[in-house]
Amino acid sequence: MSARRIPLNTDGRSMSLRAEIVETGNPELKSASIIINASAKEIFDLLANPAMHQVIDGSHSVRGVLSAPDRLYLGAKFGMKMKIGVKYRITNTVIEWDENRLIAWRHLGRWVWRYELQALSANQTAVTESFDSRPTPLKAWLRMRKAHGSAQIAIAKTLVRLKKEIEGLD
Repeated sequence: MSARRIPLNTDGRSMSLRAEIVETGNPELKSASIIINASAKEIFDLLANPAMHQVIDGSHSVRGVLSAPDRLYLGAKFGMKMKIGVKYRITNTVIEWDENRLIAWRHLGRWVWRYELQALSANQTAVTESFDSRPTPLKAWLRMRKAHGSAQIAIAKTLVRLKKEIEGLD
């Protein structure tokens, strides 16, 4: 999968605060990418902190943490307060983990949220977020809800919020 990259100014800062859509060739795998002016470690540390998920969530569905470790790890379970129309609670499990490079989790529905980090330099990292519904048995329900289109928009917004949080931008 190849991402279109965000144009940079001469100082290395992005010219716009937009994530780029990544064409995956699979309608069940939606991705977006952004370049963040920070180390992969700094970004990964934020992603591994469930308390920060509400801050960066572009869908505005994450309402808070119910139960979670301070820092996620492979196999960690974390409960979140959610709202998409109605309030609900969900328990996620971290299913992929490569320190400072990859973190992914899923819940009972088995679709996956994945963040892949590629260090471009000591202080610049390409971050790709994906919504992967290929593992779910609930494909018809996701299609009925038009979840793939809304997920594509939400992950792009999440990446912009992540960039703003990490870089201290308004």
